[in-house]
Amino acid sequence: MIVSCGEALIDFVPQKGDSLKYAPCPGGSPYNLAIASARLGAPTGFLGKISRDFFGDMLHARLVAEGVDTVFTRRSDRLSTLAFVKIEDGEEPRYAFYTENTADRNLVPVDIPETLPDSVKCLEFGSISLLLEPQASTIKSLIRRESGKRAISFDPNVRPMMVTDKAAYVAEMEELAGFSTIVKVSSADLEWLYPGRPAMESASDWLARGAGLVVMTRGKDGAIIIGPSYRVESPEYWVEVKDTIGAGDTFHAALLVRLHQLDRLSARTASDLTKDEAQDVVEFAVKASSLNCAKQGADPPTAAEMAAAK
Repeated sequence: MIVSCGEALIDFVPQKGDSLKYAPCPGGSPYNLAIASARLGAPTGFLGKISRDFFGDMLHARLVAEGVDTVFTRRSDRLSTLAFVKIEDGEEPRYAFYTENTADRNLVPVDIPETLPDSVKCLEFGSISLLLEPQASTIKSLIRRESGKRAISFDPNVRPMMVTDKAAYVAEMEELAGFSTIVKVSSADLEWLYPGRPAMESASDWLARGAGLVVMTRGKDGAIIIGPSYRVESPEYWVEVKDTIGAGDTFHAALLVRLHQLDRLSARTASDLTKDEAQDVVEFAVKASSLNCAKQGADPPTAAEMAAAK
């Protein structure tokens, strides 16, 4: 099972033709990844806390409807986190988060099982859940505990407007990369973390710091996997882009699902994965991400849609 850990929130997405009209959509990076993984056919779970308000009911109901296991999902009487999205042509989506004392950020150690079953092959984490206490400390403790026992997959998914101490944040991202079997990171994130340094150099540095594999997405230029002894890349899979919401989460999910399908998702992923398999994995992930971009909002493809797309 692939278990994503972190926030579940409501994205308020502007409706086409009216910048003041918003529609509520279930979201959050780890939440989106769980949906995408389940749609692609992998056994998937979500570890996090969801409100009992009507937005929380929407979030929980969608997990169940998509076939995501909620055995590690906790419910809370606190309100749901809200995020408003601004989309402009040619630009990355911008977010405004409302997180004060909300349900998902109040994930605490008692919410985490003392042991995880062997069926959990991978823990995925990252995004704004690493910036909001007590959720941040809870997830980091879990990752440190489980590192080396199963695959750990990390996506910083940087939100600069929420970072108050950049130097401390960069140091922590480097530390967490060192605990990780797989790091999925965008070139844009690396350029923000290390301004003036080529993203490829920064990705290679994270590999040297202990990451098993570093997988760098490059927007319309596709993606690259940097392994212990090889580099493989995939160009873009062309589609007519509607927007890029959820593209990175879909890529990350597809990456993990394909590793699972190849029986390469474990603490030994970096040493077991061959160069040819890595090429297969990165092409599969780029294709899935692109198919998500062909729809409006975070709407990952299903396994059937992946098979049908040439």
